[in-house]
Amino acid sequence: MSEVRVTYSGLIGLAIGLITVITGMIFILIITRNLTPEELGTWSLIGGLISYVIIIEPFISYWTKREIARDIESGKTAILSSGIFSVVGTIAYLVIAYFVSQQIDVDSEILFLAALMIPFTFLNRTLSSIALGWKPHLNSLGVLIFDIAKLPPIIFFVYYLDQSVDGIILSIIFAYIVSNVVLVILLRKKLQNKIRYRYLKNWLKRSWLPSYIKFSNLIVLDVLIFSMITGSVTGLAYWTVAFTVGTMVRHSSQITRAVYPKLLSGARKEYLQENLIRLFYFVFPFIAVSISFAKPGLYALYPLYDIAALVVVFITLRSFLKILASALTQALQGIENVDTKESSQKDYLKSKLFYLPTIRLINRAVYFSTLAIGLLILTQSNYSEMDLVLYWSIIAFIVQVPFTVYFYYLVRKNFPLSIDISSTMKYLITSIVVFGGIYFLMEKFLVYTPKIIEFLPQLIPYLILGFLTYACITYLIDKRTRNLFNGIIKEIKSR
Repeated sequence: MSEVRVTYSGLIGLAIGLITVITGMIFILIITRNLTPEELGTWSLIGGLISYVIIIEPFISYWTKREIARDIESGKTAILSSGIFSVVGTIAYLVIAYFVSQQIDVDSEILFLAALMIPFTFLNRTLSSIALGWKPHLNSLGVLIFDIAKLPPIIFFVYYLDQSVDGIILSIIFAYIVSNVVLVILLRKKLQNKIRYRYLKNWLKRSWLPSYIKFSNLIVLDVLIFSMITGSVTGLAYWTVAFTVGTMVRHSSQITRAVYPKLLSGARKEYLQENLIRLFYFVFPFIAVSISFAKPGLYALYPLYDIAALVVVFITLRSFLKILASALTQALQGIENVDTKESSQKDYLKSKLFYLPTIRLINRAVYFSTLAIGLLILTQSNYSEMDLVLYWSIIAFIVQVPFTVYFYYLVRKNFPLSIDISSTMKYLITSIVVFGGIYFLMEKFLVYTPKIIEFLPQLIPYLILGFLTYACITYLIDKRTRNLFNGIIKEIKSR
């Protein structure tokens, strides 16, 4: 059986997620305060281009995660295979970067330098998949190490040496090296087995499925669509900053991370129901924070970007729907056992492993086509870049709604699902009341000063007050919350 402890791994992941909010904000503060909008847009473009070549990485990690969760020792073979595929990915990236640089006003040398990140990215994702299949909290620790390790070099290269995107690239490479070394040490038990080429043969034979899944999950084709249609990367800067604030809610998804490997190892389906309720407990205050702190959060990143507050609202709501959809689809894939037996390609095509990505691919197709058509129309009417970014966020949210509802319908057909409406409404109403109050307090008393060293000390107390008030009220009015807190205390005492 896989050594997966759902609540423990989820809480560890959530705690580390909260820490990485802080480290992530420091990182993005340094970037947004030292890069021009054009340079920040270039960094966003690099992230989009890398995502296209990463599409081949799940050939290895997708199956490794499922195999490790079922006690199949394929870890060392996965590491070797990942190195081979990273070479292919790097070459593909250089080709794509060359053609993109011919179409967009961007420094081609910076795009080519970013290719150095690809091998380290491949290795990190493979190691993470092994951790997620064995002990998910080790993956969370790897994420924490990565986030902490990138701060010293970003301060040195970008803040002190005044380098721009090239400084960020070097910082990310350094962080990947540190994180990879730590993960190798932590996962050494799963990396001591022999290299077996039959694993690689099986992965290659079924490689079409993870690549299909990865393709259906691409979320940054919109970045390329926006930059190609508008011919500028400035709008990407507004999107990137708003996206940073609006996706803070995704850290709450750590609480459901361990359900997938637990179901793969043969656990009861009831795990999903309890975990969804815990997800709602944490996700609602995060949504409230992203919305109520939208303007001050953007102002902290750089005063120029605070006009994108409404964009943050739609990105936040979309992030919530994506988190919920991901939790539901991961559960459905966790109970799929087509890969545990001798199955034909036709069997895989009939399985949830293929069907769910197909639905997501339809989602993406609708999203990208609607975005492209709308941008083509709006750019002919002389709308500002800020208006175009707002349209982008609205489309992203609206398109996600029906698909999340459909995934919920599928789960209801396959799982004994009965959500505790009473507790869920308590969490929602408490979040609205508490952070609504915090919002009005900030509107009345928060002083917006350009110097970050003066502004942050004003802002942070409001954030702490909001979370503490939410925790105290829910502890008093909700039995599930009391049980959760008591369980956490008991777990800490037992360590």
